This record gives sequence, structure tokens and C-alpha cells, in this order.
Amino acid sequence: MQESRGAMTWTMLVIGIGMIANALWMLAGPMHWYTDLPAAVPDTGPFNPHFVRDIGCAFLASGVALVWAFKSPRFRLPLASIAALFLAAHAILHAYDTLRGALGHAHWLLDLPGVYLPGLLLPWIAFSLAREDREAIAISD
Repeated sequence: MQESRGAMTWTMLVIGIGMIANALWMLAGPMHWYTDLPAAVPDTGPFNPHFVRDIGCAFLASGVALVWAFKSPRFRLPLASIAALFLAAHAILHAYDTLRGALGHAHWLLDLPGVYLPGLLLPWIAFSLAREDREAIAISD
């Protein structure tokens, strides 16, 4: 159990740092991010710098939550859960748009590393942390 928790926390840190880096890019250079991210962002609609920065703020908040979760076991579950909610909802939105044809089928692979994997990993980590916390409470009672 301790090894899996270590792997989960390191995964949160890696995803969190990636989210912060992505957010800073979105906030500092929204047009550069829009045109140069290798995920075909222009397929999602016309460039809107305000919207890119809005989403950058969501990535920044979630990334900071994951780094904080890595550093603070006491708050790990709620912080990971909040980030998991954003990442899962983001992945569901991408899947919905791809399924309805708003995005081409190439987006299943294009979005896999940056959207689908984090959107699946973080909820799994949050559920695993919750289960481990419940088990620890049951054992201590």
C-alpha cells in the first residue's frame, strides 16, 4: 500500500508540474499556445485569447492543487479530488466533441497524453486515496 501511495503522489506531482507549465504558456502566450501545442487546438474553434487564458487559470489552479497534494498528505485527498474533477470533466468534453464529430478521429490519439490519460489517472488516484483513507479509519476504530 505504501509503494502505491508513493507512485500515486509522484504521478500527481508530474501531472501537476505539467499542468502548471501548460498554464503559464497559455497565460503568457495564448496565440503561441493555440498554434504550437501539438494537439491541433485550432480544430476546436477560432482563437480567443481571453478564453485560452481562462482555461489557463483552470490548469494553473489544478496544477497547484496537485503540487500541494504532493507536499501535504493532510490535504492530499481533497486537493487531488478537485484536480481530478477538472481533468475528468475536460476529458469527457473532449470525448463528447470527438464522438459527435466536432473534432476529427485523430483527436483520440492527439488528446491521449494531455487530456485522456490525466483525466483517467487523477480520478483513479483520488478514488484510491479515498479507499485507503477509509481502510485506515476502519483499522484504527
